[in-house]
Amino acid sequence: MNPTRASARKVKRSFSISPESHAFIRRVQKERRTRSASETLDSLLSELMAIRQHRRLETAWKDYYDALGDAEAEEHNTWGAFAESQLAEEFRRP
Repeated sequence: MNPTRASARKVKRSFSISPESHAFIRRVQKERRTRSASETLDSLLSELMAIRQHRRLETAWKDYYDALGDAEAEEHNTWGAFAESQLAEEFRRP
């Protein structure tokens, strides 16, 4: 990727952070061998965003299944058992 194009999509900001946060970013930068503290921070924020999205999805699935009635839950269990049996059968085939 062209470095000029990549930097054109970035937003330049200035932040004040605690000494502990600064030390953490520098430590992670060394561990990952990234080019800059900015790149490291951007990477850490991307990871945090992914974790938060994963948690939102887990919560949505939990809420969905918690809201099912007994009959719907049983139907899901039946289909799940069927799918597992078919998958197991696929692995047993030569």
